[in-house]
Amino acid sequence: MFLDNQSISLFCLKSFTFCCSSLSWMAESETMSLPVQTGDKRGCSEDKDEDVPSKKPKVESDHENGGAPDLNEEEPAEEASEEDDDGDTFADMMKHGLTETDVGILKYVSDHEGFSGILKERYSDFVVHEINKQGKTVHLDDLSIPVDSEVRDESDVLTEEQKKQLGELQLFKNKEGNVAIEVMDDTKEKRTLVHKAIKTQFPGLETKTEEKDGRKFIVAYHAAGKKALAAPRKHFWPKNRGSYCHFTLYKENKDTMDAINVLSKFLRLRPNMFSYMGTKDKRAITVQEIAVLKITAERLAHLNKCLMNLKLGNFCYKNHPLKLGELQGNHFTVVIRNISGTSEQVHQAMTSLKTTGFINYFGMQRFGTTAVPTQHVGRAILRNDWNEVVDLILKPRPGAEKEFLVRCREEWAKSQDPEAALKKLPNKRCTHKII
Repeated sequence: MFLDNQSISLFCLKSFTFCCSSLSWMAESETMSLPVQTGDKRGCSEDKDEDVPSKKPKVESDHENGGAPDLNEEEPAEEASEEDDDGDTFADMMKHGLTETDVGILKYVSDHEGFSGILKERYSDFVVHEINKQGKTVHLDDLSIPVDSEVRDESDVLTEEQKKQLGELQLFKNKEGNVAIEVMDDTKEKRTLVHKAIKTQFPGLETKTEEKDGRKFIVAYHAAGKKALAAPRKHFWPKNRGSYCHFTLYKENKDTMDAINVLSKFLRLRPNMFSYMGTKDKRAITVQEIAVLKITAERLAHLNKCLMNLKLGNFCYKNHPLKLGELQGNHFTVVIRNISGTSEQVHQAMTSLKTTGFINYFGMQRFGTTAVPTQHVGRAILRNDWNEVVDLILKPRPGAEKEFLVRCREEWAKSQDPEAALKKLPNKRCTHKII
């Protein structure tokens, strides 16, 4: 079943409600799958930090299509400074279970009896496939490396034995420390091709021309040790190749920025070298298109050997980056567990959803799912009150959190010392450390 951009907002915090006027939880357990297409990111249940251990991601098959974007799990929020009419703060309401009516979700487009269920009990219950600006659903189905014509022409100037020697030199397996290639057909054009072929095909190597006993050799060597291998010179990029390598990123239980940070760390790049059309949820399996400036498909494909819960493929070179908002939408496959209601009620609700849709409310997580409401942070940002923004995000809060976050928040509340709070965080990248 597919819906347009006017849909999917009532998929909320702890319950998942389809156009229903009253909710009741029942003991009967069922699961169902609901594919949805939309251009906006919509609700979820309260997320847990971890999920069932997952195997290393593999290339998806066509029957695994689907998906949906989520909101950031650690959305900043703060304990409400203003009280409601009945005296309850946001945190007080959370303790008793915040409901749709607390945030103004009051009406439905139909009056039939609905059903409830649990959304995203496991991250694999929520699968997202991006729909690009051409209207094509993005899939990861090809791990091969493209070979452009200029690189193919350059590779012809090197013999298989020379490629083997250069490959060993690149990986520091050559005890001599260099490889000398004699230029039999000594012309400037021929030497230029050899120089270019070595530098393009074997990142990290430099070349020079030497003459011995009246014979000319092109000598390949490492200019900067192992650092050169990790960060090859970029000005040897072939002219007829697009400046951006576009690829499909498959990820599990990790949001887009976390994935970009991991890739940038392994490639020794700044995260802003990457571009994408939209961010995808953490608590989900998602597939989206990413572009990176002047990094070869070979370097990207190598990461598949060492990364868990991330997979890269469908490489191609283009002359443009990606821009936020260029996508047409996202295709979702949603699993709902512990469904209440009879089969007739479920069928009736699904039929209504398909034919009528529902009111496009803001979902529950737009208000935050912790003791610090997200809109309070947003209000501080609009006021350019960055001290308050940081205080709200780092403010101690009730509820289950990782121990290092608890220690960081406590240190900030006590000392307001960024350096001291930073020491409480692990070495890995996280939102709080960036702040």
